[in-house]
Amino acid sequence: MPVVASKRTSGQLQRRMRLIPLIAATYFMVAGGPYGIEDILGGAGYLKALAILIVLPLLWSFPTALMIGELASALPEEGGFYVWVRRAMGPFWGYQEAWLSLAASVFDMAIYPTLFLLYLNRAFPAWTAGWRGTVWELALIAVCCLWNLRGAPVVGDGSVTLFVVLLSPFAVLIAAAVWHGMHLHGNMAWRSGAAGSAGLSTAILVGLWNYMGWDNASTVAQEVEDPQRNYPRAMLLATIIVALTYALPLAAMAFAGLDAARFSTGAWADAARTLAGPWLEFIVVLGGTVMGLGMFNALMMSYARLPMVLAEDGMLPSLIAARNRYGVPWVAVLLCAVAWALALHFSFERLISIDLMLYGASLVLEFLALVVLRFREPELERPFKAGSLATAIALGVAPTLLIVYAAYVSRDEHMANMPALLFGLIIAAAGPVLYALSRMVWARRIVSET
Repeated sequence: MPVVASKRTSGQLQRRMRLIPLIAATYFMVAGGPYGIEDILGGAGYLKALAILIVLPLLWSFPTALMIGELASALPEEGGFYVWVRRAMGPFWGYQEAWLSLAASVFDMAIYPTLFLLYLNRAFPAWTAGWRGTVWELALIAVCCLWNLRGAPVVGDGSVTLFVVLLSPFAVLIAAAVWHGMHLHGNMAWRSGAAGSAGLSTAILVGLWNYMGWDNASTVAQEVEDPQRNYPRAMLLATIIVALTYALPLAAMAFAGLDAARFSTGAWADAARTLAGPWLEFIVVLGGTVMGLGMFNALMMSYARLPMVLAEDGMLPSLIAARNRYGVPWVAVLLCAVAWALALHFSFERLISIDLMLYGASLVLEFLALVVLRFREPELERPFKAGSLATAIALGVAPTLLIVYAAYVSRDEHMANMPALLFGLIIAAAGPVLYALSRMVWARRIVSET
């Protein structure tokens, strides 16, 4: 089926992202390898951590993948989820969707330079001492800007290479763990590292964060080859790949008998040294820098399209919609990069709490758009359909409950000298105010939808 014509299609695009690069880019928008799940293991122990990593895809990722598969194949336009919500519920709610996502991105994108620096410091501590650490983080942002300015297909192709580089050390680590368990240890550690309710709650929050971001791939739909066919396939295949690359290394560590209580952010390097020696530790540490680079790069591609489409809809200055010869919104890329650079150095836990709340609110709007469009546009061509109307309604239940749970357990977190939940609500409440200001200052081409 040919790609649906759209006002957002750029005639400058010479080639489009294919299925495998789309899967790889989606993988980095969501996961970035086993890095980041260490706190799940340290907080919950092996059995509970495996349960979290197996159950969450069923309750959180799979419903989201089905929702995205239907909407991205039916409405394959630049801006993705913003377009879906706007079409289903009007310009106001479309703007709120974009605002929540961009606000979440400020906190989400600050995480990856932090992780990049953490692993770089383990490999070359002298390089990151003092002010040098900030320079490295800013250099990461600059490199990703230059990479993104070459176009979405280049980012997708690069994601394939980074995917292979990222996971190769873990293939060796898993093999070493199996050898260790079979020949040198013989005692599985399934029950080690069990924690109380606080540790389990933290593990669930980190698990939700490690499985979120599927919708980010939708914003580059007009830069993807055959989006009606490739988006559903990419979402489902990426869901399986992410779950496997989380669960297999964790199960291998249990088989090798390593103590789960010793796992926290960065502990994969310690496990590599224990099981294979300093040489694998060094490679795993370098892999952590690849994770930070790959995730930041892929997510920059996604988030930068939101200011662009807002500008095209008259909600931001038209300059922000300017594209270079590769079809990249270069002004939007640079503006986003500056915003993310200003958010560096928040604590990891606080970033996750705020990120989950804002992202969760935008995800709920997407599930609502899925249902509303079923009622409002039953004749809309849907190359992929996520089941019956009842199924479409049911898909959003579990993710919504998990979002409410995440907000509840984060109630004691603080940000800017106030509860994180209140901070998140203030950011969300700014959306309607900014929408009104945008209409007054920049609105030129908004067509009211009834």
